[in-house]
This record gives sequence, C-alpha cells and structure tokens, in this order.
Amino acid sequence: MFSHIMVGINDLEKAKAFYDAALGALGVKPGVVDRHRVFWRTPTGTFAATLPINGEPATVANGATIGFACTSSEQADAWHAAGLANGGTNCEDPPGVREGPTAKLYLAYLRDPDGNKLCALYRIP
Repeated sequence: MFSHIMVGINDLEKAKAFYDAALGALGVKPGVVDRHRVFWRTPTGTFAATLPINGEPATVANGATIGFACTSSEQADAWHAAGLANGGTNCEDPPGVREGPTAKLYLAYLRDPDGNKLCALYRIP
C-alpha cells in the first residue's frame, strides 16, 4: 500500500545516527544520505528523513505514529533500547504486551530526536 514514509527532521546527522541505530536493531542497513535527506531501503519499503525543502523548521504530526515490524518481542526491545541510547525518548506505556479484540501485540513506543512518534510492533502468534 505504501511506497515510502518520510518524516521531517531538523538535524541530518543526529537523525541519521538515531535511525541507523534503531533500524539497525531491526536488521536494516545504515541510511544513505542524498543532499538534505536520508533513505533506509528494504525489500518491503522505504523510510526517509528530510530537512524541510522550504527551509522552515520540521514539526511533529500530532496524532501520527510510524510503526516498524519486528520478528520478536526481543527485537522490539532492542529497537527501543537502541533508540533511547541515540537520542530518543520514552512515550506511551513501557514496552509490553497489549491485547485488543482481534490480536495480541507486543509494542514499544518512543519519539525520535525531533519528536516523531514511533512504534516497534510484534504480532504475537
């Protein structure tokens, strides 16, 4: 359904370090810088971070969350720890199991250095 997801950032080097670490915990190779943006590409999609082209500061989308698929709860925890160690901050409840009407999920939430809300999600079989 999606070709890519891109978030606005205010510091290219800081964002690259954060996402290289957090996405690296999910097995994603380091991002590639292209002028004012960074791309992380996988066979299932592309995630990107960009300095706004209009020169204005990047702002956070209120109510938005970007979710990254994980293969285990341990991988979600590694993602969370890598993000926190590289400038991310906790948000929502601590990482753990959430049960909904249709699924049991392991979720870990944090915000990147620019405040974008992120989630690592493992669907428990």
